[in-house]
Amino acid sequence: MANRKLISDTIETALNNQIEMEATASFNYLALVSWCEERGLKGCAGFFMAHSEEERQHMMKFFNYVNAVGGFAVAPNIKKPSASFGDIKKVFENALSHEQKVTKSIHELTELATKERDHATYNFLQFFVQEQLEEEQLFTNAIERIELIGLDGKGLFYIDKEIELLRNENG
Repeated sequence: MANRKLISDTIETALNNQIEMEATASFNYLALVSWCEERGLKGCAGFFMAHSEEERQHMMKFFNYVNAVGGFAVAPNIKKPSASFGDIKKVFENALSHEQKVTKSIHELTELATKERDHATYNFLQFFVQEQLEEEQLFTNAIERIELIGLDGKGLFYIDKEIELLRNENG
């Protein structure tokens, strides 16, 4: 027997789009792991591996929520991520840019839930509103540290150590 559907088709579609966005983020971070490892930046690789897993967990939260409210969660189709990023500062700027897109999407979902008077979905999304604020602050902080240290050979060593510390500070 099927569950009674507790969300609108519009909300269901929007949440499935978010599932794809979170999965894409997870795979993009995996690409950054390889980029960093290839350059000996183990601290940065660990940072991005943790973020890849976190994004996968976010995807699963959305996936499980859609199914729990009687919708049909769609397994996402993910395009192969880029493997060319420039330097470590560009890597973090790229990641921040993607996080900003995710933030915009979460805010749009929140607005849609408000418009549709879907209080359960609105409440579910509040975790992600806070999470995105923290993510943008984290990546901004990383970029500021990179700018402070510089990108020369010794700078890369210290950047890698700082990013490892940043990861440990933020669990």
